[in-house]
Amino acid sequence: MKIKELPMSERPYEKLQMYGAESLSNAELIAIIIKTGTKSETSISIAQKLLSLAGKGENSLGLIQNISINELTKIKGIGRVKAIQLKAVCELAKRMSKPLDIMNIKINGPKDVAELLTNEMKFEKREIVKVMILNSKNVIEKIMNVCYGGTNSAILKPKDVLQETVKMGAPKIILIHNHPSRRPNT
Repeated sequence: MKIKELPMSERPYEKLQMYGAESLSNAELIAIIIKTGTKSETSISIAQKLLSLAGKGENSLGLIQNISINELTKIKGIGRVKAIQLKAVCELAKRMSKPLDIMNIKINGPKDVAELLTNEMKFEKREIVKVMILNSKNVIEKIMNVCYGGTNSAILKPKDVLQETVKMGAPKIILIHNHPSRRPNT
């Protein structure tokens, strides 16, 4: 069945306009991004294939960003341009999850750091070490990546952590890193 054959209230564009974006399923939202289907499949069914390629579970939508352009183009109905559009949307979503003004945020404990950086780091495929430079009142002055590793380790040099910290005369730092394997004790 073509999307044009669906009742108006079930078509993704019309449904979004009438009921708001929150009323659409993940597949319907993706269908709007990829716009068209093929002769044999609707954009919604192509979007469902994309979601199943990303995996099952709570974070499957977020895992779309880990699918390469090459893998995306292997799905019938997703060519190079649609794959690039999907990657661009993933990057925009990642950037939108960051606070607008990361500076001037006061850190009161580990939970504040986790809330600030978890969305940015949770889907990374390799270990990243960041240094958060704070002033004497625990307000963020700068956050920077200081080391990139593999899937289960990163080799960090003290110079990488301290060089900018010393230049800035920063009294406090926090080191942050992720676990791409999702197993913190690896």
